[in-house]
Amino acid sequence: MSNSIMETMVQHMDKTNQSLKAEFAKMRTGRASAALVDTVQVDYYGSHVPLTQVASVTTPDARTIQVSPWESGMLGALEKALLAANIGLTPQNDGKVIRLNVPPMTEERRKDLVKLVKKIGEESKIAIRNHRRDANDELKKQEKAKTLTEDDVKKAMDLVQKKTDEKIADVDKIVAIKEKEILTI
Repeated sequence: MSNSIMETMVQHMDKTNQSLKAEFAKMRTGRASAALVDTVQVDYYGSHVPLTQVASVTTPDARTIQVSPWESGMLGALEKALLAANIGLTPQNDGKVIRLNVPPMTEERRKDLVKLVKKIGEESKIAIRNHRRDANDELKKQEKAKTLTEDDVKKAMDLVQKKTDEKIADVDKIVAIKEKEILTI
């Protein structure tokens, strides 16, 4: 019984870490990243589709994102979608591809982003601790229902704490990597 509780808890904690990584991938760091345009939706013959389904997105250098449509008639729609997405970058259309120049960030903006990264990291840690609490509550319920012994619950709770510490350490690593990326000029 306690194995299914552990598996569920670890799955939830892993999802928390994955969403943290996804959140950080979308964050502008002064470096060009294709993840900055992942959420952009393009009007493609009457339906909204992700930009990556109608164009290829590349980063030819550290300051440029290049969007190459698969159909040349889509340039206008791509440019309109990029402007409407409000990602803070102005598209430059040269008739074949659209380029997005990522400006260098100011020192003040970098510090603000580091604060935001730490805040988001702390929110992820809180979510992980909530998953720990849920698992511990479930173990206590099973002890009351006499499906687990007191010793089994104690061992399981120790294991839950060990896994929680591992996942929180993972969050700290992810935050440190992003912080370093932001502060690198």
